[in-house]
Amino acid sequence: MGLGNRSNREITLEEVQQHGKLSLKKWLIIDNSVYDVTEWQNRHPGGRRLLAHHTGQDATEAFTAFHLDKQLVTKYLKALCVGHLPAEQQKQSPIVKDMHELRQQAEEMGLFESKLWFYAAHLSHIIVLDILAWLCMWWYGIGWLPYIITTLLLTTAQAQAGWLQHDFGHLSVFQKSRWNHWFHYFVIGGIKAASAHWWNYRHFQHHAKPNMVAKDPDVDMPYLFLLGDKLPKIWGAKQKGFMPYNYQAKYFFFLGPPLVLPVLFHIVNITYVFKRKVWTDIAWTVVYFTRLFWMFTPLLGAWGTFWMYMLVRLLESHWFVWVTQMSHIPMTIDKDQDKDWFTSQLQATCNVRQSAFNDWFTGHLNFQIEHHLFPTMPRHNFWKIAPYVERMCTKHGIEYQQKGLLTAFADVVRSLEHSGQLWYEAYHEMP
Repeated sequence: MGLGNRSNREITLEEVQQHGKLSLKKWLIIDNSVYDVTEWQNRHPGGRRLLAHHTGQDATEAFTAFHLDKQLVTKYLKALCVGHLPAEQQKQSPIVKDMHELRQQAEEMGLFESKLWFYAAHLSHIIVLDILAWLCMWWYGIGWLPYIITTLLLTTAQAQAGWLQHDFGHLSVFQKSRWNHWFHYFVIGGIKAASAHWWNYRHFQHHAKPNMVAKDPDVDMPYLFLLGDKLPKIWGAKQKGFMPYNYQAKYFFFLGPPLVLPVLFHIVNITYVFKRKVWTDIAWTVVYFTRLFWMFTPLLGAWGTFWMYMLVRLLESHWFVWVTQMSHIPMTIDKDQDKDWFTSQLQATCNVRQSAFNDWFTGHLNFQIEHHLFPTMPRHNFWKIAPYVERMCTKHGIEYQQKGLLTAFADVVRSLEHSGQLWYEAYHEMP
């Protein structure tokens, strides 16, 4: 009948909904059991906000998607159980039932089992790129050509390390969470100089509530951009705005990709680790910069090494932003409508057609739909589950969007232009 020790008390769905965001008591549902997470939310490994986004709702599908060792998590749930839904409210909708069966099928096909050689090869090619970058400058000197080649090699290594840390962060490599966490610290901290805790805090909110205003931090940026069809109209009608959003498709090229990693992520990452005193992440960042300056200061000097680092971040930022946003910005962006897992993920994501280059260039995020449905699935298995996902979309009348890589990039700009125009027309009351 569900997870944990249940109270005999019956609690209706309507009662649970009253214990959501605005309530002092925070309740949610997992497998028909009702849990009081008021105190637990501050200790939740995924962060307080991630849990808060599901209060007043049924979080069963999110719980299933994110947790590897559900038996371990059950130990914490036992003490939090305050009741269960009445029998008449325990029925699953057809789409929820089909999603459950699809996951079972994926498990039976072994699609949650990773090929460790794949990740070992990926890590090895990142290390080789780093070594080649240093050798290029050490052997050929600091002229423009070796400098450019070194910078491009380092940029490629950083981008690919970004995809690899993403794998470990999603617990999709090892069967034990602990091993995933250790390698996540090493890759995101020791190879990329970022905070694993900050990444978890931010990224899992995005996965739990993709493209949902005030819940997905990736689309919550009204000081610079208004996204989707609804928020621009609302802000325009109220004559609100911090920017000339009708030009956002143009200034995106100057304030979007060029600034996300060099400026924004540095500020929020550093603020997070020092404010929360995450000394482990700070130590790994020190390891990265010690290695970087040890390798390149004899060749470029300290300031030369720093500016090369910033150039690498600038180039990587373009790679990162276009790849991560091409599957989300053109999709539905709205407030949380509390839809089922399958529907909410499909309306917020689209795919880019598979090719050897697209798989490598995007870190298999060209399979964004499958990744969002099954965040702990190893990425080399996405192509295997994709046909089954597409068939389920057809069955339930949901569009399964996939497009070419360049089309996906262009759709980001078209979407920004469309949203900006909606704001402008509402602002000036144009029909």
